Amino acid sequence: MRYWLFKSEPATWSWDQQMAKGEAGEEWDGVRNYQARNFMRDMAVGDRGFFYHSQTEKAVVGIVEVCAEAHPDSTTDDDRWECVDIKAVQPFAHPVSLDMVKNDPRLSEMVLVRNSRLSVQPVTDEEWRIVCDMGGVTA
Repeated sequence: MRYWLFKSEPATWSWDQQMAKGEAGEEWDGVRNYQARNFMRDMAVGDRGFFYHSQTEKAVVGIVEVCAEAHPDSTTDDDRWECVDIKAVQPFAHPVSLDMVKNDPRLSEMVLVRNSRLSVQPVTDEEWRIVCDMGGVTA
């Protein structure tokens, strides 16, 4: 299993909306960055990810799971763009803010710290365990 981080503006798509989709999950559509798209192409069903509220909150708020591998993005006719489907697994007991991540020296190399604008990004096993601990959930 590999780990990822999915960023969304809560006004556009929130954790609560993701949770409401249940087991069916939702397409992680609308990504128009080649690097983020390529990360989604590398994902497998069962991979886990952090759900990150960007913009105002700037915090990891929950865990999601990839429930469908990369497929054409339904929001465009341009066949260059693909996406995965994700479903909510569990909320964090305590949101983990970007400031908390940046202030933890063990996370200094995390993509979120080095390239915070990338909407889909990989997370290492160690980063996964650390952020889960910070959020009060079992990794």
